[in-house]
This record gives sequence, structure tokens and C-alpha cells, in this order.
Amino acid sequence: MTDRQDTAVRAPLGERISAKLSRAADEHRANAQPKPAKATAKTTGGKRPPRRARLRLTRIDPWSVMKTAFLLAVAFAVVTVVSVFIIWSVLAAAGVWDSINQTVQDVVGGQDAQGWDVESYVGMSRVMGFTILVSVVDVVLITAVATLSAFLYNMAAALLGGIELTLSEDER
Repeated sequence: MTDRQDTAVRAPLGERISAKLSRAADEHRANAQPKPAKATAKTTGGKRPPRRARLRLTRIDPWSVMKTAFLLAVAFAVVTVVSVFIIWSVLAAAGVWDSINQTVQDVVGGQDAQGWDVESYVGMSRVMGFTILVSVVDVVLITAVATLSAFLYNMAAALLGGIELTLSEDER
């Protein structure tokens, strides 16, 4: 039989975990408040300066850019269609189209002007159809351009290192 007093005895698992956690907490506290910051805090009356971090934006995920650009482009399209509808309705309620028809009849005169109606050329259905078409094309183009821009930025960042940012903590 071997003598158990000669061999080293390991501490129980719970004690080892507690010791590791306390060392990690102490290290975290030491890293969160480096010594120069403590010295500055004492001289400034206990108020420490805001922390700053210098970061480099080296990659933008094209998939997330595409999803975000698509969502914003759809929102822009909805706003465009609704605003054109509201403007067109306000112009019709204000009698602008009747005024334009009357002005054309007065200027041109004769039988040709009697059957002319501005709304038959630029009516609500045509304008709304054109607005929806332009909105759909804008959604496709904005999404494609944003995604392509993310790819181009990633290639440029691989060559040049990306954009350097300095983030600062709020002073409040």
C-alpha cells in the first residue's frame, strides 16, 4: 500500500471552481479600472474620464445589409405610394383638374377643346400605376446597390484594413 500523506491531495471541485471564479473576478476588476485611471480619478475628485476604444470595421455582412436595405426600401416605397395618393386626392378635391380643363378650353377654344380632359391623360390610375412601378424598381435597385456596396467595402477593407473608429463612453 502507498502512503497517502506523501501524495498531493487535490481540493474538491467546488473549491477549485470558487477559486477560479474569484481570480477571474479580481482580474476583471483590475482590467476594468487600470492604475492610471485610478490615479487620474483621485486628482479629478473621484470622477474618472470616459473610456475610449479604438476599433476597426473590417467586414460588413452582405446578407444583413441586403435584409436591412430591402426593409428600408420597402418602407420607402410604401411612403412614396401613400404620399402620391394623398397628393393626388388633395389636388382632385381642390378642383385643380377642373381648373386645368377650363384653362385649356379657354386657351385652345373650339370643338377640339370641348372633349379634352386632363384626367384621361394623367388620371389617378395611371399615376398610381407608374408610382408602383417606380417603387418596385427602386426596391430592387436599392437592395442590389446596398448589397454590392457591402461586397465592395469588404474587398477594399481586405486590402486597406477597413475604417478605424474610436468609441467613447458617455460622460453621464
